[in-house]
Order: sequence, then structure tokens, then C-alpha cells
Amino acid sequence: MESPHKGKTGIRRLVNAFSYSCAGLRAAFRHEDAFRQEVLLAIVLVPLAFLLESQLFGRVLMISCVFLVLIVELINSAIEATVDRISLDDHRLAKRAKDIGSASVLVCLLNLITVWMLVLLN
Repeated sequence: MESPHKGKTGIRRLVNAFSYSCAGLRAAFRHEDAFRQEVLLAIVLVPLAFLLESQLFGRVLMISCVFLVLIVELINSAIEATVDRISLDDHRLAKRAKDIGSASVLVCLLNLITVWMLVLLN
């Protein structure tokens, strides 16, 4: 079954999309501890990127990595919610989906650390 909102176009579609996105951010912040922690990390790191000595390109990379962590955490949270919606039973494929989503966040965090170190030590 297709969403009844799929037929919306123009400004109405943009308003709906923005509203859904804001609702998603609120839900993630309200229900996901990891997302709240990463938002706090972003609140510290983004201003810090402007205070530290680095070229514009390095600063852009540093800030982009921070936002990438938030993006991947949102996707991971969506995967977890979807898996839980389907079934709360233990299943190897459900575990695999959740573990892989979690691994993607870990890789993003390792990327953030690596990029920040390379930019700051250059």
C-alpha cells in the first residue's frame, strides 16, 4: 500500500517533508540515548572546529564527519525501530541487521577520530 501523502507536490510536499523530518529528529532525540550523546558531541565539536587552527578544507572535513555520525545514527535507529516493529523475537537476521547498523556508527566514529587527528596533526 502506498502512502496517501505520495501524491502531494509543490510547496505542500515540502512542508510535509520538513514536518516529518522534524518529527524524526524529535523522536530520535527523545528515544535514542546514542543520538542524544552524539548531538552533545556535535555541540562541542562543531564550534571547536572553528576555534582550532586549520585550513578551510580541513574545517569542512571535520564538521562533515560530525554530521555524518549523526546521519548514520539516525539511519541505524530507523533500522532498529523497523526490526523491532516486525518482531521482538530473537532472530539471527534481526540481530545481524542491528549489529551491522551499529557497526556503521562505529566506523563513522572511527572516521571522525581519524579525520580530526589528520587535520589537527598536519
